[in-house]
Formats: sequence, C-alpha cells, structure tokens
Amino acid sequence: MKILASALLDELKEITRQHLQYAQILTQKTEEELNFRPSTDNWSTLECLEHLNRYGDFYIPEISRNISSAGKSPQSYFRPGILGNYFAKSMIPKEKMNKMKTFKTMNPIHSQINKGVIDTFIKQQEKLLELLEDARQTDLEKVKTNISISKLIKLKLGDTFRFVIY
Repeated sequence: MKILASALLDELKEITRQHLQYAQILTQKTEEELNFRPSTDNWSTLECLEHLNRYGDFYIPEISRNISSAGKSPQSYFRPGILGNYFAKSMIPKEKMNKMKTFKTMNPIHSQINKGVIDTFIKQQEKLLELLEDARQTDLEKVKTNISISKLIKLKLGDTFRFVIY
C-alpha cells in the first residue's frame, strides 16, 4: 500500500480536528457526567481521555524530538510498515467496540481525575496539529520513533502518527 504523504497528513489533521471539536463539547458537561461509568469494569469519559493523555505524554515528545533531529527531506509517498500498519489499524474505531488490554501504567480506572484532563487532551491535540504540519518537511518512512512498550522496536513516523491519532 502506497499513500500520498500529503493526503495522509491531511487525513490525520482532519481526524485530530474532530477530536478537538469533541473535546470542546465535553467541556460543557459536568464532572459527574464525565465520571459516569456504565459498569465497574468500564472506563468513564474522563478515564478514557486520561488513558489517551498518558500515551500522548510519551508519543508527543518522541515525535517532536525525532522530527526536530531529522533533516528536511519530504517524500511524496508513504508506505506503512508491517508492524506499524497492524498497530495503526488496530486503533481504528469499529462499529462494535473492540476490547483491549492496556498496561497497568496506562490504565486510569478508579483514578482521581477531574475536568483538567480535557484541557490536557486539547493541548495535546493542538500540539499534534503542529507536529503534523512540521512532518510535511520530513520523510515519514525514514524518520523512526520508539514505541511505549519497548525501546527495541521503532515505527516509521507515519505509522506512529496513525497509531496515536486513530
């Protein structure tokens, strides 16, 4: 699969803008609504956002550092890697919710969290928009990023963006 790099970045920016819009809507809800959990095993809205923020705390600096250290060498096309494509596709929301296990450090269930989680999420999404724009001047295949579960595995920058944003 070969994707026009500019089209991929445009798609990811649009998804990120949608995330921002949704987060703005959430700011209008009460903490009680946002902390509601359908069952004891399910996460509340704020816990979901906190989970995403924890991953953002790792990936946003990682992406930023790697874009900054890469030379300007944009390429017209992006070919996903096998592992990166698998990870990215597994994050795409499905009709029927796909249950996944998460690492204990990334699991926010029963954490004491408040609406400040939304502000953090919004800031992270705004930073992602900046990074997506910066990425137009980099090679989405050659620039690699570490992943949160192992320093031994690196993903192509394009796949990392897809994983984080999906």
